[in-house]
Order: sequence, then C-alpha cells, then structure tokens
Amino acid sequence: MAAISGKVGQGRRGELPSNEVLPESESLLPQPESLTETLPTALPRGTVAVLSGARSLSLSMVAAVTAAGGHAAIVGQPDVGLLAAVEMGADLSRLAVIPEPGADPVEVAAVLMDGMDLVVLGLAGRSVSATRARAVVARARQKGCTLLVTGGDWHGASARLEARVSGYEVTGGSWGHHPLAGDGRPTSGCGRISKVRLDMRARRRNSGSVRAVGE
Repeated sequence: MAAISGKVGQGRRGELPSNEVLPESESLLPQPESLTETLPTALPRGTVAVLSGARSLSLSMVAAVTAAGGHAAIVGQPDVGLLAAVEMGADLSRLAVIPEPGADPVEVAAVLMDGMDLVVLGLAGRSVSATRARAVVARARQKGCTLLVTGGDWHGASARLEARVSGYEVTGGSWGHHPLAGDGRPTSGCGRISKVRLDMRARRRNSGSVRAVGE
C-alpha cells in the first residue's frame, strides 16, 4: 500500500498547507453528469460522504475522477464491476483496487489517502465510531482526498447519498422493457442493459434533502 500511495502521489498535488486555499476548480471533486441536479455543487475534496443503494453511483464517481486525470482506489469490494466502470469512462491505469483489505479496511483506506483523489470504502456492515471517524476525516482534509463510504455508516459524514435503480434501458428497447424481436414484439430474456436510471437523494449535513433522477 505504501508503494502504491507513494507512486501515485508523485503525479498528484501534495498535502495542503493549513493556510492555503485552493481555487474552486481544484477544491471540488470531479463528478458525473448524473449528479449535476442532485448536487449542484460537487463534493469538496477532503470530505467524507456515505453512499447507500445502487453501487453504480460510486463507480460513476470513480469514472469521473479518473477520466479527469485523478487517481482513485476501491477498498473492500471484492465483487466490484470494473467492466462497468470502464464503460462509464474510467481509466483503470489510475485506479487501485484492494478487494480484501483484512480486518481493518478503515486503516487501509486512510493509508491510501496519501496518493488518491477519491477512495471508495466498503465497510461490510460496520459502523465507524465518532472518535475514529474524526481522526480519518482530519487525514482526508490534510491529504485533500474525498472518502466515499458504502455498506456501512460513518459518524458525522458531511453528505449522504442514496441511489436506487428506477429503470433500465436494454439495447434495442426502452426503459424497463426487453429488446424488440424481429417482428416488433418484446423478447424476454434477451439483449444487453446499456443504461441504468437511478433515483437519487442527497443530503448534506445541516441542510435539506434534494432528489433527482439521473442515468
């Protein structure tokens, strides 16, 4: 892990001095178009957000970051769909995957922050205590890395995102339908899902909830 973070960090901006303020374009994480309505302002670098529901949202965020030239890591998700990430535009040469982080995935994620713009952390049902959450948030802020938590809870997260599949598009068909057969009738069990429609909600700490539908 140290080798990975060190190597990646060479091509990435360094730690943020406590008195340095980044331009807005550099202080916000690149985000997929599907989040534009849900989050009019992108997630700030150095913050922690909790994602629940459809995993395709976290993959789309990984794709947006790596496509923009940033580096990302996925920790604790052994069944992550890298092909889906590529189809969303992800650059795998800028992505580190740690499918089995061991007994302490939070520590692994904290180490990787040294060289990443985004770390997606699968907690496998764990809940991170307030004391430990504060320590990791401080490190995320220092390193300018955004932590996206899935499959668990994080005390004091700055934003909470919820994504649920509300429909899909099959090649040759339409939302929620099977592709058409040669005679114009829908054919069950055939075709390829080309797009997924998500019903998303976003809630920032100390603010209300915003709902939107995206692809």
